[in-house]
Amino acid sequence: MAAPRLRCAIYTRKSSEEGLEQGFNSLHAQRAACEAYVRSQVGEGWIALDAMYDDGGYSGGSMERPALKRLLVDIEAGKVDVVVVYKVDRLTRALSDFARIIEVFDQRDVSFVSVTQAFNTTSSMGRLTLNVLLSFAQFEREVTGERIRDKVAASKAKGMWMGGNVPLGYDIPTDRQSRALVVNAMEAETVRLIFQQYLKLGSVRALTAELAKRGVTTKCRVAGSGRVMGGLRWQEGPLHYFLKNRIYRGEIRHKGKAYPGQHEPIVDSDLFDKVQARLAVGNRRRHAAEEPKIGAALVGKVFDDQGHPMSPVTARRSDRTYRYYVSQAVIRTDRGAPGSVRRIPAHTVERLVHDELGRRAMGTLLTRVVVSAAWLDLSMAPPSGEPTTVRLAATLRTWGGAKHLIDASGAAAAPIERDEALLRAIARAKRWAAQLQSGERAGADEIAAAERLQSRYVDKVLKLAWLAPDIVDAIQTGRRLRDLTLTQLLEMNLSLRWEDQRTSLALI
Repeated sequence: MAAPRLRCAIYTRKSSEEGLEQGFNSLHAQRAACEAYVRSQVGEGWIALDAMYDDGGYSGGSMERPALKRLLVDIEAGKVDVVVVYKVDRLTRALSDFARIIEVFDQRDVSFVSVTQAFNTTSSMGRLTLNVLLSFAQFEREVTGERIRDKVAASKAKGMWMGGNVPLGYDIPTDRQSRALVVNAMEAETVRLIFQQYLKLGSVRALTAELAKRGVTTKCRVAGSGRVMGGLRWQEGPLHYFLKNRIYRGEIRHKGKAYPGQHEPIVDSDLFDKVQARLAVGNRRRHAAEEPKIGAALVGKVFDDQGHPMSPVTARRSDRTYRYYVSQAVIRTDRGAPGSVRRIPAHTVERLVHDELGRRAMGTLLTRVVVSAAWLDLSMAPPSGEPTTVRLAATLRTWGGAKHLIDASGAAAAPIERDEALLRAIARAKRWAAQLQSGERAGADEIAAAERLQSRYVDKVLKLAWLAPDIVDAIQTGRRLRDLTLTQLLEMNLSLRWEDQRTSLALI
């Protein structure tokens, strides 16, 4: 009686792309060995499938491999009876991934064979041997990773370039033995121009617009596949990183430390230091503005009637500060045309929203405000029931050199009185909570040391980060809770449950 026909899928893998361009590479060698093994089992009914499952340039520590995914799909479809590999670590180097793969094999009665290790998973001894080998493969991978990390750290401490995206202004050395970047003269001029223009303009936003005007783009790169990457218009985030990159000062950074590099600097120390000082001033201004930002009660919720977000901005004249919501289409030229209202005084829209919410049940959340020259649309989510949208008739008028939003009754909106100390404390609490969640700070004691405060005070303020959203909204808009002070709130033993918070604060 003839042996049953067993369809064999050959899987090959190589971790790096190095050498794949050769006529006969590692993947070919693995396949040849596997095909020879399958031919030796022809008497058992084995036959190699024509489908190619080759993963070149993919690590065995991840399941995110296209050929492996195709193989598993074909196994699920019942197209494979045996999976053949050169060595077990070609399939995976992680025990957890191996368990998942073998589970798929078992569900479809698929056998697994390693050519050089002469076993399969149809027996208990084969499974035991496989697990032992895979444990050593994972151990080898982890040790190799530690060795590579140590080597990278030591090499960077010597100022060597250890790979990654080559920055604008430099090229990879043609000498394979060299670990020093080579200056690209043409790109280096662009780098100096960017640094000089930043000092001249004093703003990353203005620099972004200037580079777009001059047609200056990011570095173009050509991948091994021939795909062209980069050559894009500069954005503010990448420009911030670019201006802080100490590689242009002739240094290599690793784990927060800078070491003298083996490459030539493009930007002289004086220019680089001036740029860093200017950036630091901008950072201090942004950080100083972080806490009062919560005073913009509708931040993130206001949009013009073209759908553009309206961001809170301030303007100072004489000794007075004026607050506005300005359409992003005005702030950024790539957003398209603004709506019928380009800029609106903050207190006018906040007052109308405050009055409307005051007529709603406690716990009603404001989700969106759309501003038009003739109306405001308020989208709200009540504590119970369906979300609703209310349209308020309102007209923007100008008198006395200022803009005022007039409601249907003809009354102008007056500014809302808020407890700014309480608002700053809530903003500070949210900032501290974010530091704890990201791991930037280990606990209240570390925050207290960094802020030069008492740990007990930090503990009290931190609780404000978990106030119910509608309570924060009520404090921001001046709606209800007007008699609540920061001292009262810090002395209260507030629960983390929002319902309990609402009950406690309703008594004040």
